[in-house]
Amino acid sequence: MCGITAISTKKEALPFLLQGLEKLEYRGYDSAGVTILSQNQLKTIKTKGRLKDLKEALSHQVLKGQVGIGHTRWATHGIPSNLNSHPHTNEDETISIVHNGIIENYRELKNFLLEKGYHFHSETDSEVVVHLLDYYYKGDILKALQIVLTKLVGSYALCVVTTNHPDEVVITKKDSPIVIGKSDSGTYGASDIPALLEYTKEVYFLNDHDIAVLHPDHVDFYDCDLKPIEKELVNIPYDHEAAQKDGYDTFMLKEIHEQPHVIKETLRGRISQDQVVLDELAEIDFSPFNKAYFVACGTAYHACLSGANIFERMTKIPVICQVASEFRYNDPAIDEHTLCLFVSQSGETADTLAALRLAKKQQATTIAVANVLGSTISREADYTIYTCAGPEIAVASTKAYTTQLVVLMLLGMYAAQRLDKKVDLYHDLIQNLMKLPELVENVLQDEPLFAIYAEYLKEAHDAYFIGRSLDYASVLEGALKLKEVSYVHADAYIAGELKHGPIALIEKGSVLFAVASQPHIAAKTISNIQETIARGANVILFTLKGMEINNAAETYILPDIHPLLQSIIVAIPLQLIAYYTACLKGCDVDKPRNLAKSVTVE
Repeated sequence: MCGITAISTKKEALPFLLQGLEKLEYRGYDSAGVTILSQNQLKTIKTKGRLKDLKEALSHQVLKGQVGIGHTRWATHGIPSNLNSHPHTNEDETISIVHNGIIENYRELKNFLLEKGYHFHSETDSEVVVHLLDYYYKGDILKALQIVLTKLVGSYALCVVTTNHPDEVVITKKDSPIVIGKSDSGTYGASDIPALLEYTKEVYFLNDHDIAVLHPDHVDFYDCDLKPIEKELVNIPYDHEAAQKDGYDTFMLKEIHEQPHVIKETLRGRISQDQVVLDELAEIDFSPFNKAYFVACGTAYHACLSGANIFERMTKIPVICQVASEFRYNDPAIDEHTLCLFVSQSGETADTLAALRLAKKQQATTIAVANVLGSTISREADYTIYTCAGPEIAVASTKAYTTQLVVLMLLGMYAAQRLDKKVDLYHDLIQNLMKLPELVENVLQDEPLFAIYAEYLKEAHDAYFIGRSLDYASVLEGALKLKEVSYVHADAYIAGELKHGPIALIEKGSVLFAVASQPHIAAKTISNIQETIARGANVILFTLKGMEINNAAETYILPDIHPLLQSIIVAIPLQLIAYYTACLKGCDVDKPRNLAKSVTVE
């Protein structure tokens, strides 16, 4: 949540700051602002609303300068307003900061500063930081920052500019993402890589408590004791065009259509002669593990539900799947015989990071599944498997989800392989995996059908989803997608639980999406579907050939593929139904209200 840009350059700072904030809109925000250091003065413009409102405000100003910081804020402390927007500046306008994260002890710090005579103009937790910097500044901004960081409890990505160091931006982080870029024209900071790609692909990654100082021609790095440290410059293999819409109306639709390609890329090099190849995990001995935890949030959690089911079936290692925000508060039983897997598209999800750190503290072996090279989760986990989804800009995850499912399937097979489990279905599964990109492409050709299915929801306020076994994880994700982008209230249930309460909600005209893709249990799901039809529901059924029922409103026959891979296939129509429902209802598909791409606070 929230977006940061920062620059020290030989050219004008404002164009980079604004284009970077545009690239970070997917993170969610309700206000925006910039500070430019110009002629040894800080000039700050900020406003409630969208970036277009900030640009309108800037059109009435002359804001020239080569050093600056920018921010898009998603309200946590204080309502969306001009005063609560970032950047925040000290009383004599010599220091300005932007902050992502949450300062948990801001009330105590604020009371301390009030006693010292400081005045506050916002309701935010972030404003305490700039006043603390002012209080401790004695001619050395790095020393002042070092002291301030010892006072802060919580999470932060911080950028600081000051008139006393006119060509510098000072940047640091803890539990909140920021990446540093460098080109011949300047040095840059941003919350995520897409904000940098138009200017550079050469980046540095900060560890927690590291400090970076941007200069026009170089970056200095320090540890928390202000001792100089070296950082490796990494080339990012994304191009600028990958973060553009490429002719599609929305990023979400573009990313849905990229799934055949990214699935193929995720499989590339990971299958050889009926064997799964995951060299990233070659050092792991799976035999000591007596249990595993699969941990994630939101869409990634739904991927974990599928992955945990498959991993347990293949390895016979018991798996507990938990939401990350619950995991560390449930006193999980973890030791050196526990495998813990953490899945996050961004690799920066705060709750998932906290869960990872708890697992490491208790001596578990940790594996991360992430999409972003160099993300915090990928650096802190013992081992990392990358999905190959490329930049995902739309807030609602689509291609990241299906590539997570692919990676978790490969993980289950690889662990079973290493444990010498005699998995009879290996050859069949691998052959089906290789067909997967083509089959997903074929399903995408039926997009007009899914747009028709969305028409059932045009006037609806509620929808229901049912499935069993792996299909339950699929309908949970389908319901979440619908809620995220169309704001239609949607509930997903295990089909066998309908008569334990939920069927009371079904009435004439109710819209129900049912998935029955698992042959060993599909007939039971079909029986549950008949019960809803008898009560007047319009059922849209996704099932296998030979399992059709005459009285469903719509039936889509899923392609012939191994049952363990059907969750990847059925994700496509459910994504498109959510997309077209949102379009019918006039919603902003790429930037749903109240949501952020990367949830970097608890």
